[in-house]
Amino acid sequence: MDNIRGAVLMVLAMAGFALEDMFIKLLADAVSVGQILTMLGIGGSLVFGAVVVARGEALFARTMLSYPIVLRGLGDLIGALAFVSAIVLTPLSSASAILQATPLAVTLGAAVFLGEPVGWRRWSAISVGLIGVLLIIRPGLDSFEALSLLAVLAVFALALRDLATRRTPESITTMQLSFLGFVVIIPAGILLMVFTGSQVVALNGTEWIYISSALGIGLFAYYAIVAAMRVGDVGFVTPFRYVRLVIALVIGVSVFGESPDALTLIGAAIIVASGIYTILRERKVRAST
Repeated sequence: MDNIRGAVLMVLAMAGFALEDMFIKLLADAVSVGQILTMLGIGGSLVFGAVVVARGEALFARTMLSYPIVLRGLGDLIGALAFVSAIVLTPLSSASAILQATPLAVTLGAAVFLGEPVGWRRWSAISVGLIGVLLIIRPGLDSFEALSLLAVLAVFALALRDLATRRTPESITTMQLSFLGFVVIIPAGILLMVFTGSQVVALNGTEWIYISSALGIGLFAYYAIVAAMRVGDVGFVTPFRYVRLVIALVIGVSVFGESPDALTLIGAAIIVASGIYTILRERKVRAST
């Protein structure tokens, strides 16, 4: 029963993240990426900061300057900047498809940088998954779009975040890490506005609805994914994260008029299949040790 609850929570989380992406892309018609990031950072920091204070925890502590937390913050910063830019500047469907390679990048990073054992089966799955990414971005072909590399950058940045999280001090809670994750987005958004010469835009009623919806749904999705991983077995629950891609494809077609071509769909299917295989294989390896 716990696994069913975990799966439902994971599906709700992925639906939430897909809807958050939709509202961000809708807002980007009138507001710069830098301003969007700044507003999301401020909103998320206020919410998670309030939760941290209510729980009697410190907003800032000396241990937050440890190497893993600094690396995690860097991954959060680059990941948010790259992925928000990707969903604004490229089709939502392709950016979301590329993002699904993050678990593969985490497995790759764990093997290379953390010395975790990875057998030939998972190495093969990683290689096949990367082929799926190449089918979507198509470097060297006429259809290649350089901006699609922003989603690839997001994959490796978020993998860095997840790997660094494994080494964070146990004294730092999930809520504190969440607070820090939103805090680092604020200066990133401001600096992006400065370097691109973007002006702060006053939001109208519709735009306030977009940003409020993106923030509210995004925070709910974050809570749901944390709850899903705690309630259900990781190996059972994690594959449901790929529901996000299906929902993103539906949104891309129905809301933004996107038309993913055959190579994009094939690449997405390869990434998902490789990711699910890697997760199931890792679960089997851990169970046998």
